[in-house]
Amino acid sequence: MKRTLFACYALCTALLACASTTLPLRGNFVKPTDKNIQYVGRICFDNPERPRFTFPGTQINAHFTGTSLRLIAKPKSGYFMAQIDQGEPFKVAFMGERDSVVTLATALPQGEHEVRLMYVIEGYDLKPSFWGFLLDSGAQLLPPPALSSKTIEFIGNSITCGYGNESMTPADHFEYETENHYYSYAQIASRLLGAQAYVVARSGIGVYRCYGGAKEGTPENVMTTEYEYTNLYDRSERWDFSRYQPQVVCINLGTNDLSTNNYDVKLFQQAYYRFVSQVRSHNPQAKIVLLCGSMLSGKELEICRQVLDEVAQDAKKNGDQQVYRFDFTPIVSTPQNTLNETVTSYSAPSERDWPKYGADWHPSFWQHHLMANELTAYLQKLMNW
Repeated sequence: MKRTLFACYALCTALLACASTTLPLRGNFVKPTDKNIQYVGRICFDNPERPRFTFPGTQINAHFTGTSLRLIAKPKSGYFMAQIDQGEPFKVAFMGERDSVVTLATALPQGEHEVRLMYVIEGYDLKPSFWGFLLDSGAQLLPPPALSSKTIEFIGNSITCGYGNESMTPADHFEYETENHYYSYAQIASRLLGAQAYVVARSGIGVYRCYGGAKEGTPENVMTTEYEYTNLYDRSERWDFSRYQPQVVCINLGTNDLSTNNYDVKLFQQAYYRFVSQVRSHNPQAKIVLLCGSMLSGKELEICRQVLDEVAQDAKKNGDQQVYRFDFTPIVSTPQNTLNETVTSYSAPSERDWPKYGADWHPSFWQHHLMANELTAYLQKLMNW
């Protein structure tokens, strides 16, 4: 049985006012080029009036006047999470063939307001793009609030994406509807730390081979390749690393490299060495943390931990003292029904009976909160945050 994260999602979706771009739009149209729109994440501006992105965690923020706000995006762009002022975040769907306008807020008190939008799925199939905002007539955007000076980059696979974390059973398979990066360990930890985060993540990806890939590797379909580009599966623009220099980079890879009992440990280790060097070359001042994800167990867990330990140790021997290690508690070792006792610095889910596993045995919404709590404590100490 599948369930969305909160029962009110269905009601919110029904109440959201969607319209085709063929309908007249009344109000103040704000183009994506407006200087007061705040962008966070890897976004391609080759067409400034149609900025496009594919990685989860991409953010579009604004500070506006008036009583209402509508979001305009390419039809079938996918799913966003939206938050108006300090209200409860809610999910926004752009999944219709013609729907391109969604009402985010109406009947707000007259005055100034903030909107925070986050793209929460992997968009390489949907190819999303942002087309602008629609405000009340006479309303305007104001300068956005300053971004946090604490900066993180998360590099990862389906775990970091939030694959299936809104599903209630591991029998479910991937669906856009049950992936929600907003409730991934990466974004929860970022909110706990008060940090901004850039995300480079895709389901099934590794450092030397993708999930179920050939034993000798899949070089065109791994993070060492994708990390260099602004969008997934799009070689039209190389990412300009000067646009974002994080203070800490968290790498959560290895689960797919060691999948399906068809892996070569030596090739995995060699590729991980190369990737850490690649990340270091682009982020010379950052601390780099090698994470061992929560889905591994048994022999593969031990292999991953050993390889990451050796990579970090060798980096230090070779003069790089800023490479670190952190292990999440494996899901199989997590006691059930401990969330409300464990997560003390973040509001726990309203439902207390979430399972440990989401779709295809991935971490559930509940499990991501536990992971976030673990990582937050570690980064607070490491970064003195």
